[in-house]
Amino acid sequence: MSHRKFRAPRHGSLGFLPRKRCRRGKGKVRSFPKDDPSKPCHLTAFMGFKAGMTHVVREANRPGSKSHKTEVVEACTILETPPIVVVGVVGYVDTPRGLRALKTVFAQHISDDCKRRFYKNWYCAKKKAFTKASARWKDEAGKATIEADFDTMKKYCKVIRVICHSQFKLLKNLSQKKSYIMEIQVNGGTISDKVEWAKQNLEKQITVKDVFEQFEIIDTIGITKGRGFQGVTSRWGTRKLPRKTHKGLRKVACIGSWHPAHVKFSIARAGQKGFHHRTEVNKRIYRIGDATDAENGSTKHDITKKRITPMGGFPHYGVVNNDFILLKGCVVGPKKRMITLRKSLLVNFSRRLREDINLKFIDTASKFGHGRFQTAQEKTAFMGKLKKDIIKGGESSSCWCELKNIGSNLMCSVIAKK
Repeated sequence: MSHRKFRAPRHGSLGFLPRKRCRRGKGKVRSFPKDDPSKPCHLTAFMGFKAGMTHVVREANRPGSKSHKTEVVEACTILETPPIVVVGVVGYVDTPRGLRALKTVFAQHISDDCKRRFYKNWYCAKKKAFTKASARWKDEAGKATIEADFDTMKKYCKVIRVICHSQFKLLKNLSQKKSYIMEIQVNGGTISDKVEWAKQNLEKQITVKDVFEQFEIIDTIGITKGRGFQGVTSRWGTRKLPRKTHKGLRKVACIGSWHPAHVKFSIARAGQKGFHHRTEVNKRIYRIGDATDAENGSTKHDITKKRITPMGGFPHYGVVNNDFILLKGCVVGPKKRMITLRKSLLVNFSRRLREDINLKFIDTASKFGHGRFQTAQEKTAFMGKLKKDIIKGGESSSCWCELKNIGSNLMCSVIAKK
């Protein structure tokens, strides 16, 4: 039964119905930010892959608060963001029933990673995708038709979007070969400027620094972690029945009145939990890391030379070798899942989101167990040379025998004292 008393509201939100598995395995941008022609042309979204979480220490800058000028610890998520490649341009016209695609132009060269997305069985396919589209770029007549399509976009289209794909060859931790493909809207400038920008960036790589800035507020779109078929107590958070209840207590006692003689949609029932499409707004970027920087995990206050990857790698992910984004808070989904990053749709001007960020420390200790050391050098300096280091270094057997003799002598002395 739904809620009758204000002191006992219903369990679970009806705003997320139906709670079923998402059809796609990646987050889809259903709304892009409002266009501003006064700004230069830029992309409004990007693709990242969830690596793991860590914590940072920073100095709070909240005048009037008790925590002002004190150190606070915050959880952060690391998203690996290798460059994406632009392989197409789509122009949309505005109709009474919404946007409609008018013209689409694809690049001359498209990688096999992208083509795999259009086949179910790549190994037995003829691999003929985009052969006709690429042939248009080879002769003058084909180039003339391409230019005509671009002119049509400039004349009639109201929205310009580019088709981009991810590069799994840069992600050594993921065994997937089939790239993710996404349409990303181009905002800023006039329609002619957008078409020219998209035309110039065909077959070029776009990095995360070209889309987002440090300390910017963005939205994340992804698929939550799947948990399979669950009962009402886990799925909706309903109260358990008394201990002596007949035939189980993790149930809903009343699922509705006699009439109407059917179960209403608002009644909590068992079913799918997790693997839902979710959008989270207003996430703060604390750092945009560079792949070539050997100290992308250091700060001005912590001058230890270290990278963002913790000791032993991120659990169930590995080492971050590309550019990355350090986001405050958590992000939906398990490790290795693709997360869509979008420029903020609802810009928030609260004091909390306008606070100056000064990172003092980023934790890179091992995430397996209770990590005590930030770097391998720090561990070696504290622990000394270990048995595995001696074996790995290939030192002489006499050195190893000396260590064994020392150990046996220590054991004998301990026994003698007892």
